[in-house]
Amino acid sequence: MAMSNNDSTPWLTQEAYDRLSKELEYASGPGRQEIIDRIEQARDEGDLKENGGYHAAREEQSKNEGRILELKHLLEHARVGDAPADDGIVEPGMVVTAVVAGNEMTFLFGNREIAADGEKLEVYSERSPLGEAIHGSKAGDTVSYTAPNGKEIKVELKNVTPYKA
Repeated sequence: MAMSNNDSTPWLTQEAYDRLSKELEYASGPGRQEIIDRIEQARDEGDLKENGGYHAAREEQSKNEGRILELKHLLEHARVGDAPADDGIVEPGMVVTAVVAGNEMTFLFGNREIAADGEKLEVYSERSPLGEAIHGSKAGDTVSYTAPNGKEIKVELKNVTPYKA
């Protein structure tokens, strides 16, 4: 079930897929209606130029619609299933411990939506400069990448294990 370096299909656990499906269902149904109701209430209060509640509700509506589009796209294109094999190879769904520019850090590799709510684990996308450099590497490898500021950053992979929600 290994993915090639250029495979941009997001991977989600079944738990993450179910949680995001519920969020989409709420955002596009009751959540959307609650915002519309708030806009209507604020509109009834009169002058819209001076109406902070109206503008706040409109901004919330815009954010909600953006999230709905983001969730629909993710859920339509995601590959859902078990965590990748415990083979020490960096791919979406793996927790990576690495020494990056001299600092040890542990992070989830893949889509930020994989991590359970409230999880303190940082997430690095496979599309980030760090992600592109380590994708397909394995524990024990040392790779490097060029940071946005032009500096060469050394990455030593210490441990790579499947994420458990």
